[in-house]
Amino acid sequence: MENNNDIAFETALARLEEIVRALDGGAAPLDESLALFEEGVKLVKLCSGKLDAAEQKVKILVRGENGDAEERDFAPGQE
Repeated sequence: MENNNDIAFETALARLEEIVRALDGGAAPLDESLALFEEGVKLVKLCSGKLDAAEQKVKILVRGENGDAEERDFAPGQE
């Protein structure tokens, strides 16, 4: 995997699924398995970072005091 944060989340996730299948099959030599595992770890970090960034952008609608809807930034644990 190239070291590129511009890779789409869906592309990274699909590649991660391929890696899991390859490692689960157990047919790859040790060196290749280690390389796949390392790539998988990088992809997990990339996906996690993208999810964290998306979470920060999420807006939720809440009722204001006057009954009108207002937007505010999502805060984890917020209802």
